[in-house]
Amino acid sequence: MLLVCAVTMLVFSNFGPNAMSTQGVVGSWLTSACLVGLAGVYCWTAPERLDRWGGYTVLALIGVVLCCGMNYVTQDPSAGAQAFLAFPVLWAGVHLHRNAVAVVTAVAIALDVVVLLHLEDVAAAVSDLSFFGAVLIVMAVMLVRSGDAQSRLVAMLHAQATVDSLTGLVNRRVLDEALSGALASRAAPHGTALVLVDVDAFKSINDEHGHPVGDDALAHIAGVLRTVVRAGDAVLSRMGGDELAVLLPDCPADVAVRRATEVLDAVRATPLTLADGTLLAISASLGVAHAPSHAVGLEELYAAADAALYAAKRGGRGRVEVAGVS
Repeated sequence: MLLVCAVTMLVFSNFGPNAMSTQGVVGSWLTSACLVGLAGVYCWTAPERLDRWGGYTVLALIGVVLCCGMNYVTQDPSAGAQAFLAFPVLWAGVHLHRNAVAVVTAVAIALDVVVLLHLEDVAAAVSDLSFFGAVLIVMAVMLVRSGDAQSRLVAMLHAQATVDSLTGLVNRRVLDEALSGALASRAAPHGTALVLVDVDAFKSINDEHGHPVGDDALAHIAGVLRTVVRAGDAVLSRMGGDELAVLLPDCPADVAVRRATEVLDAVRATPLTLADGTLLAISASLGVAHAPSHAVGLEELYAAADAALYAAKRGGRGRVEVAGVS
């Protein structure tokens, strides 16, 4: 974009107001050289560093200064000359946050006031400013609102892609990513624990009370998990069906078993209130596996926790079983 603007300025040095005076021609060439230099700087500097230094906001401000500077040098207060201020404001509105857009727009209007008051009488300057100022402000506001709407849409899509709509817990994909990161992290000296939670007799709940009550039971247990396990200490997930999972990074095996027992006790102590006011007792079976005590890799840890879960179900349900413990 900077190089295109540089070429445009070179064209203007031979045509239009810029070519009418030596100052205009020299200003066009200097501006082109400045744009080419900026293109090199922004091309070879890491985007993260530019963003950290506010380089993109500075770029838009440089565009404003160059536009107003050329208008002043060429003594051109025309509508066509002022229209170039729309480009840095437009660029800022598309790429920058709302505060930066406000700064760029305000600077553009302020510098345009200075130029117009030097080149025109007050009445003409006020007339031009009222029009172009309104154009710049409306443009900036519309772009910011559009950006905010897009950000909300992206956040909504991200939530739909990562969060189970019934329980509000993250889905299996997020759990896999978190588990892979925990297993690969060197900042977890106590290892990583995985607890699988399965609702006992879930099919019977659906058959006797209906699938809506079954859904309520899953959401209810998810709420119990949130009260027992702090979100900052764990990742709570719905694996699918009636199976939930709790990932405990940097957690010793004995602590994981204790947390699983607390979850089981809380589920037993918190029945589900049905629509008619009756209470439905819910039970759950839990399987606990720990890396590196019972497994090393992701699939091995899942398999160990799953085996412990089935051992809990075979052992009578409503209990906690640990991988590798008979």
